[in-house]
This record gives sequence, C-alpha cells and structure tokens, in this order.
Amino acid sequence: MNQLLLTLRFYATGNHLLSVSDFSGVSKTRSHRIIHRVTNAIARLRPRYIKFPMLAEEIKREQIKFFDIARFPRVIGCIDCTHIKIQSFGGNDAEYFRNRKGYFSINVQAICNANLEITDIVARWQGSVHDATIFNNSRIRALFEGGMFENSLLLGDGGYSVRPYFMTPLQNPRTRAEQLYNESHIRTRNTIERVFGIWKRRFPILALGSRFQKVDKVLPIIVATAVLHNIARRAGDPLPADDPTLQLPAPWEDILQNGNIPCRNDRLDNNNMRHVLINDYFQSLL
Repeated sequence: MNQLLLTLRFYATGNHLLSVSDFSGVSKTRSHRIIHRVTNAIARLRPRYIKFPMLAEEIKREQIKFFDIARFPRVIGCIDCTHIKIQSFGGNDAEYFRNRKGYFSINVQAICNANLEITDIVARWQGSVHDATIFNNSRIRALFEGGMFENSLLLGDGGYSVRPYFMTPLQNPRTRAEQLYNESHIRTRNTIERVFGIWKRRFPILALGSRFQKVDKVLPIIVATAVLHNIARRAGDPLPADDPTLQLPAPWEDILQNGNIPCRNDRLDNNNMRHVLINDYFQSLL
C-alpha cells in the first residue's frame, strides 16, 4: 500500500523523485524502483480497463449514449491526440520529440466513449508526428477498414481525413442542415477534449512533464494513468477542479462562434459520404 501511495503521489504532483522520496521516507533510488514497478503493474491492467466496444450490444449501447449528447447518429467513439510533456532524452533522435509548439512531448492518440472513459490509446509516437499519421498506422484504423464495426462512426477534428467511418466538421457550412451537422459534431466530439482536460488535471505529471531520461520509462506512466482514469470514472470519482495553468481546448461554443475550423482536403467520394449523412439525416431534423 505504501508503494502504491508513493506512486500515486508522484503522478499527482509531478515532483522530483527526491521530493516524493523525502515525503514517503525512502531513498531516491528506492522510490525510483518502486514507481516503475508499480507503474508497470498498473499498465498491465490495460486490457481489463481500456476496451473498445466490439460486441453488437456494446456498440449499440455506445451509439445510444453518444446520440443522447447532440443527436449525432451511429457514433461509437471520439478521437484526438494530445501532447504529453517530457524532457529531452538527448542523443541523435532528440529533436523528433519536439512538437510544433516547441517543447518535447509524446503525441498520444486516444478514443473515448460518452462516459469520458478512454477506450483506446496509442502512446508511442514522438511529438513531431502528425495526428493523422498516428491514426493511419493504428490498429483501430485497420479494424474499421476491415468492417469490424459495420456502419459505426468515429468523430475527429479537421486535422483528419474524411472516411466512410470517420466524420470531421465542415469548414464552411452553408445550409442550415450543414450548420446543424457541425454543431452536433462539435458538441459530441467535445467529449474527447473533456477527457484530456480531466486526465491531465487528475494526473498533473502529464501536463508538467516527466523528468525520466528514457522513453521506455515514460510510456508505461501514460498507460497507467489512463487505466487509473477509467477506474476513477467507473467509480464515480468527483471531477478534479479546473487548473488555470493548463492550456485546455476552447469550449465548443467558442469554436462555433469563431467559425475557425481547419479541415484537410478530402477525396471527393469520402466528402460525398459526409454529404449523404447531412442530406439524409440532418436535413430531416429541420
């Protein structure tokens, strides 16, 4: 129990190992070993607590929960990437971890459900890698491409390409149906932004930055905190208080009001899939 509490304090404060070890009454070297041992044990629980809906009844249940948010049909997950801050690992490959904002990070892809739980996580890419590249090389994309989820949809932001199973917002909605599509999309996809905010407030080490010198020491911490986040959600743990020091995404209301929605140039046939959804479903809601 003392080892677990020491590790949780490290996640919750992001302090130097010396500070955590002094608080817990153990040496710095021992606290280092304890944190990694407990972290690896928690991360191995990933298959139990981080699960994407596969069965028909699970998929239907998630679609209903997402539909209740803003009436967007057939959604089983919202996807995005977030940068987990680290310090430079040094060496010849160090600059690969520097992201577009100028600091070193791991670019982590996550998918969430309507209960703000993480249902899929990819934590292995350098901060300089684009979100779309991570998705294109992910297992979840292969499953969707293989028809595992039939007519289900993922929702992502404009940095991704439109696909038959992947809907992004319109950059310049013109009709009332297109505006309704955008509003419903953005309000529904806001769940993944909320997940990132809650996750980083609950475990500030993700936002403040890990000081470990090896990547294989950092990645298990990301997975372990995702496991603990899901455990907390299922247990009904209160949401952490807002932290003004964290740079969280803008609320969906601001995005809609500003109208600044960057989008990629998509293939015409995939754009047609999106327009069919707008014309057949959202037009009928007017």
